[in-house]
Amino acid sequence: MEVHDLRGWLVHSMQDLYSAENMLLEALPKMANAATYGDLKKAFNMHRDQTEKQVERLEEALSALGEKPDKSVKCKGMEGLIKEGEELLKNKGKIPGDVMDAALIEAAQKVEHYEIAGYGSAATYAEMLEEKDVAKKLKQNLGEEQRTDEKLTKLAEGRINKAAMSKH
Repeated sequence: MEVHDLRGWLVHSMQDLYSAENMLLEALPKMANAATYGDLKKAFNMHRDQTEKQVERLEEALSALGEKPDKSVKCKGMEGLIKEGEELLKNKGKIPGDVMDAALIEAAQKVEHYEIAGYGSAATYAEMLEEKDVAKKLKQNLGEEQRTDEKLTKLAEGRINKAAMSKH
């Protein structure tokens, strides 16, 4: 990685987010499949569709900076979060459904918080560099990640965590 200025770091951050989103595209169907609560399955499937649009926005934002997605960049943070989620999924059937749903929400929220941090920083860099179109696309992705996090919290607090409590 060769970075000489904030613009270079913005591009690096966006490449990292691009990698993260593509890893998530593979993980979300597995999470939806492991979920037992219908609304949670639906939320994971809706987020997958949203993630596809976020990848497109990242491609457009990179293009606006005269860059292309670099498939050699691998997001180590998301890689770790995905591995943690895969360990959870290996225990499907060993963990009661409601408890699994609670754990899936936790895993998903860890991902959302990671993405929120990345998009928030990248949008700030784009604004500082007066890359208005890039900042707009990054803020749009940021807003979607924040709303997904809020939906997951509502699902957890509304039914799933309470149902999981009855398992002890």
